[in-house]
Amino acid sequence: MNTAITTTGKTFQGTVVKAAMKDTCTVLVNRYVQHPKYKKYYTTSKKFLAHDAGNVAKVGDAVTIRETRPISKRKRFVIASIDKKAVVISE
Repeated sequence: MNTAITTTGKTFQGTVVKAAMKDTCTVLVNRYVQHPKYKKYYTTSKKFLAHDAGNVAKVGDAVTIRETRPISKRKRFVIASIDKKAVVISE
């Protein structure tokens, strides 16, 4: 019997734009897509709510989100990893 772990579902890379909620952050995902009829490339963006256990992600962090079971009405993603921390400039 094969016991390999398979991951199904979508993964996106984006930027945290809001982290004011408890265990939730808003991630902005930009995608470079081709128009089906005119074949021109353009950028689309969409915001996803992602589960952030412990509120570890901050605004400006580059993160990878992964699709999961529905957690709430609009939350269907979890933060898989934090790829790059935001630069904090203190005065």
